[in-house]
Amino acid sequence: MNPNVARRDRLSRFVDLARVYRGWSRQELASNLGRDLSKVVPDSGNPKLDLVVALADALDWNVGDVAQCVWEAPPLVLVPGEDFAALDAQAIEAHRAGDWRGLIAGGRRLLAAASTPAERARALNRLSGGHDGLGRYSKSLECLRDALSLTPLTPQLELMLRVNLVGAHYALWHVIEARATARELVDRFELRPPNGRVERVAQAFSLMYRGHCARRAISTCTEDAHRNASEACADLERAGTLFSALAREFGDDSYGGVANTCRGALLEVHCTLGLLDPLDAVSTITEALGGVEDPLLAPPGDWLESYGWWCIFGCNVAVRHLDDPHFHRAMAIFTNKAIEIADRLGNWSLRERAFSLEQMRRERLEKSTGFEAEWILDEEDVRTIAGTMGRFPSFRETGWRILADARIVEKV
Repeated sequence: MNPNVARRDRLSRFVDLARVYRGWSRQELASNLGRDLSKVVPDSGNPKLDLVVALADALDWNVGDVAQCVWEAPPLVLVPGEDFAALDAQAIEAHRAGDWRGLIAGGRRLLAAASTPAERARALNRLSGGHDGLGRYSKSLECLRDALSLTPLTPQLELMLRVNLVGAHYALWHVIEARATARELVDRFELRPPNGRVERVAQAFSLMYRGHCARRAISTCTEDAHRNASEACADLERAGTLFSALAREFGDDSYGGVANTCRGALLEVHCTLGLLDPLDAVSTITEALGGVEDPLLAPPGDWLESYGWWCIFGCNVAVRHLDDPHFHRAMAIFTNKAIEIADRLGNWSLRERAFSLEQMRRERLEKSTGFEAEWILDEEDVRTIAGTMGRFPSFRETGWRILADARIVEKV
């Protein structure tokens, strides 16, 4: 079927559904949708935005859900001879290669091939990984929720999905949800120690995420800052130890990179607990960044990413503990390096933190000195900020402020 015709049919079904849902006559339907009775559904099948918004309001749906359902891609057709196991192996290779779009395509083919709830959940997990790699954390979260709603699942698959769910919530700054789910997983392993590599990795990640959630809560719950810092310290120390052991035992250096992220986070936490002088923490981080002076020459992966997060932890130390001029010097160094590493890795979470913290630095400078530090952005910078706004709803207000105050340099 012609895509426009198929889209028009789907739009017509939505219009009919809205009429029945609201109990409207056809004339009332047209009036509420702001359309002529004879032209409610456009012949092209491409609705204008106001029609999509009106349908969403009539149906009590989200606008994005209506748009997605009207615009949905046709179902995939499997190539004869391909089976789920073969497709899953291809998806795993795409993941290892960092081919996130290939992983999404593979996940969709897996969904078409899935014949059991467990296979469907595994396919959704692959899709989630692809979206996560592209920074589409909301889509990643949606896939994981759908996967966890399926039954029956093997205990190992369910565990993997729950750990990934914590990561998606954490990436989106859903600290309460991430912390609660991580605590449930940690408690599970307190009752029964992990058995095998998958469970040991799950335990380490659960502790790490719970520790990072407590660390983030230092800023959002200032009255409980010391308690949150103490909890973060215990969890991050233990997670770092577990990841280091996994790296040694399995010869997988990516675990070592995650352990290094935990060590960097502990510098921030120790400053809050009064165990480390903030200037000493900044000095330690600055010295460590000498190993990634040019991120373009460093191999991508968890170790390089860990130093991007060290930059963010250093910024947090500066925000909480340093006065001018130490504050501005540390923030300028760390946000600049974090953006360099984020660009090298295509890491949207790092970008969100770096842009937010740099905007905070500029606003503090203007407030204390009256000097307005102008953002100078080229077209690529604008694209990056726009992409960050799309991926992080909490960043949109900051992103608009950056763009409103910036001088945009266009290519000649």
